[in-house]
Amino acid sequence: MKAKDRRVPGERNLIAGMLVDAVGTGMYVPFSLVFFQRITGLPLPTIGTVLTAAGLLAMGAMPVGGWAVDRFGARRVRLALYLVRGLGFLAFPLGTTLSVFALVATLSAAGAQAFPATQQALIGELTEGEHRDRLMALGRSVNNAGLGAGGLLAAGLVQLAGDDGFLAVAWLNAATFFVAALFALRIRTTPRVRPAAGRQRADYRTVLRDRPYAGLTAANFLIALGYSALSVLLPVYAVSRFDLPASVAGPLFAVNTALCAFAGVPVGTLSRRFARRTRVAAVGAAVFATAFLGFALLDAVPRRGVMAGLVGLLVLYTIGELVHSPSAGALSVSAAPAEARGRYLATYQLSWALSQTLAPSLFTGLLAVDGRLPWLVLAVCSAAGAFLLLVLEPRLPAEAVRTTAVAAVPPTRTGNAEPTAPPTGVTTR
Repeated sequence: MKAKDRRVPGERNLIAGMLVDAVGTGMYVPFSLVFFQRITGLPLPTIGTVLTAAGLLAMGAMPVGGWAVDRFGARRVRLALYLVRGLGFLAFPLGTTLSVFALVATLSAAGAQAFPATQQALIGELTEGEHRDRLMALGRSVNNAGLGAGGLLAAGLVQLAGDDGFLAVAWLNAATFFVAALFALRIRTTPRVRPAAGRQRADYRTVLRDRPYAGLTAANFLIALGYSALSVLLPVYAVSRFDLPASVAGPLFAVNTALCAFAGVPVGTLSRRFARRTRVAAVGAAVFATAFLGFALLDAVPRRGVMAGLVGLLVLYTIGELVHSPSAGALSVSAAPAEARGRYLATYQLSWALSQTLAPSLFTGLLAVDGRLPWLVLAVCSAAGAFLLLVLEPRLPAEAVRTTAVAAVPPTRTGNAEPTAPPTGVTTR
């Protein structure tokens, strides 16, 4: 086996934690509103309002999480977030009053909002070069497989146990976070970088003054709007525009999930043959734009061909997702200075959070004007994001733009302690 194909230290435990986490998340996501109604007894409108408010408030946890990663290391923060999220789901059955439910929902949402940047920062600590791209692609495949398995498991529990099944889902989801935390304990990270003598630790003002990274975050916001199309826009578009049954969303989600689970690693391997992450991510965004333009033009397809057109365009959309996501993720990690990676990635993650928050109101507002309009807006946004990535390429660090082949680093034998000096031979910014 070639050196560059070997696993990096900590990879198995990292992937195992991702899988267990995804199974738990997949257990409640498809049933979230009904799930919370059954375990709290509160009315659905109240639950929806509380969850929206909790999500907005929880965005404040993202910069705190970035600071904590830079202060304590991504491994420790990731472990703490697993514990917070697990305790949150254990507490949900106690949230039978509005105030308690709102408190628990906000704390749980804060843990969930801070987690993605921490996960990426940990990958940055564990890997270099093309290993980052590979691990991003592998993580996405594992995540989708876990979400699908969790959804099937929850459906079976609810079918067998009725309302008691929702309580079992809450407890099992909490348990998956604790199991994932056990895997996190086994990960050994490479030494964290501290600022050189006489150099102050970067703060968020430093991040905001980094214009190329701000541009990278803006480009991701434009492209990330498209990631919400599958869950928010496509089902209502298919039902309202073509009078298809609401159940059509299930098969469409299944196609996307299956492709992401089984094709993510092969597509990622193929993408890494092209040396520049900016260009690979831009190609993925361009494929997104093409798929969105196709959805806008689907009206011209004869009625009997609409379903085939939806599936074909969904496959094209998923290809764009598989090409864009690993390269864009590795680019965001590699473009961040190692000593401030947590703050940089927390800022970058805001582009995802804002896009997910704005997507429902944006899409529904555009749909009210014309069913094709949201797809055209998404096509323009994705194309603009791709163009911005190419414009930023010469302004981003060369080591972030170019995918380099590196050998895996032998695992450390020194336990969980994180030394304060970089290891010999490792280049840092």
